[in-house]
Amino acid sequence: MQIGLIGLGKMGGNMAERLRRDGHDVVGFDPHVESRSVESLDELAERLTPPRVVWVMVPSGEPTRDTVRELADRLGPDDVVVDGGNSKYTDDRVHAAALAEKGIGYVDAGVSGGIWGLENGYALMVGGTAEDVARAQPAFDSLKPPGDAGFVHAGPVGAGHFAKMVHNGIEYGLMQAYAEGYELLTATDVVDDVPGVLRSWTQGTVIRSWLLDLLVLALDADPELARVTGWVEDSGEGRWTMDEAINNAVPMPVIAAALFARFASRQHESPAMKAVAALRQQFGGHAVREIAEGVAETPA
Repeated sequence: MQIGLIGLGKMGGNMAERLRRDGHDVVGFDPHVESRSVESLDELAERLTPPRVVWVMVPSGEPTRDTVRELADRLGPDDVVVDGGNSKYTDDRVHAAALAEKGIGYVDAGVSGGIWGLENGYALMVGGTAEDVARAQPAFDSLKPPGDAGFVHAGPVGAGHFAKMVHNGIEYGLMQAYAEGYELLTATDVVDDVPGVLRSWTQGTVIRSWLLDLLVLALDADPELARVTGWVEDSGEGRWTMDEAINNAVPMPVIAAALFARFASRQHESPAMKAVAALRQQFGGHAVREIAEGVAETPA
């Protein structure tokens, strides 16, 4: 099939290559990448033969909203826009309604696979009407991993990104559990070969996973993780997952703790733990570690 792809960064560029390897005609646009096929959205729309399918792979939020608005002015009836970024599912409903006024279909696609997707394939969770999903199905079939799994038409518009949001919330919890286990292994002198222990878990155990494999790869490259700081960002999906958990009264203590741990990673000195130390000193006379006179704290 012929498909337009907007956004040729780490994910989008690899997706374009995987599609081309499977025989698709990909017309790519990204003003920041020299490998683009066209120089503008106008040229992209002109290059594609109607009815057109255009996949948007740009950062969520305003970049995606702006791109969808611009496509609404350049595409026409029976065309389909696929948003493959990490948009919030509530944005999908707004995009779909705006495009529907011009007869343009909309599909939201949660995509997982990272930089490994080019070779391994991408897990795809999509939302939209059966007709719109079918229009993009050849691309989905080429992007997903081999076999029966890896693709799901999760439901109506918004279902794909909602599923990906929950997926990323679970990812937070899994990563935090592996990280805490790693820290405990390194905190004592009981275990001599911590990377070896983690590697031993990658085969035959109930906690084996691709994330564990990736942690082993990271330790192979940097056994002490000396080149990595402890600062961990969050891209939004963990927060959105917790918002939905609260709205639906679904307990998610593991994912909540993992999200808060990321917040804690950005503090040089935790104000909360300073307050705990001060309280222990006040009520029980417990010792506290004071900052040496004349030595300023490093700002967080």
